[in-house]
Amino acid sequence: MKFLSRLSSPMQDLIFTSLGTFVSSFALKSILIANHFLDGGITGISLLLHEIYGINIALVMVIANIPLLIMGAYHVNKYFAIKSMICIVFQALLIVYFPFPEIHAANQLLMALFGGFFLGVGIGLAMRGGCALDGIEIVALYTLKRSSFTVSEIILGLNVLIFTVAAVSLGLEIAFYATVTYYVASRTINYVIEGLEEFTGVTIVSGKSEEIKSTLVLNMGRGITVYKGERGFMRDNFEHSEPCDIVFTVITRLEVRKLRNVIYKIDPSAFVITNTIKEAAGGILKRRVKH
Repeated sequence: MKFLSRLSSPMQDLIFTSLGTFVSSFALKSILIANHFLDGGITGISLLLHEIYGINIALVMVIANIPLLIMGAYHVNKYFAIKSMICIVFQALLIVYFPFPEIHAANQLLMALFGGFFLGVGIGLAMRGGCALDGIEIVALYTLKRSSFTVSEIILGLNVLIFTVAAVSLGLEIAFYATVTYYVASRTINYVIEGLEEFTGVTIVSGKSEEIKSTLVLNMGRGITVYKGERGFMRDNFEHSEPCDIVFTVITRLEVRKLRNVIYKIDPSAFVITNTIKEAAGGILKRRVKH
């Protein structure tokens, strides 16, 4: 939205965190709790305890996140921890007091999909505002320094444990829907944070690098980086090689197909590698479309 770009950063953060907390509260109360669904992370543990023991989910979410946010104050920063705690308490109050309607449907899979989608939107918006509504990633970062596992592997392991307990205590069907909800939520979070125009790095090795360079810069307005390399080293003629320019550029995910078509029109035998870039700044980058 254009009006967001005109606001100060603190005001943008406030809008993102407020809207994100409201949407995630709606997803939890109207869909997940109403249909007895689960999710991963601390939210999943809270839902699990609520379903098994009937404990107030809002209370569990606040209490369970307190020690994790204390860890976050040391491993991230105090401002992040305080901001996250305010959002978690706000979310708990919305779940308890705001009259969200209960949404039911005969198709439980559909409910799991929509529950995961709205929860992902809410968590993603809150993260764009600079806070966390679930402290499981702080646990992962803490464990990362004391093990050889990656953050993703640690989070996956914790969630597998949650879903296993759910399968034993509540049945395989509930565990299945929890897995669907978690997967949809995690994918939605990625889209909300990174946008549809997530940056992609493209590396091009071609004998026609001069023509490719001029097309990228002069026709497409792209910034490029050139590495000096060698091409050749084929199995049938390993001794033969020749110097070449290896061209690297950064585009948005929506432009990958267009760029490949341009490259292969110049050199059908060009070797092209694409990889996702989590963050890029500086240089000549096309501005992201404001969402």
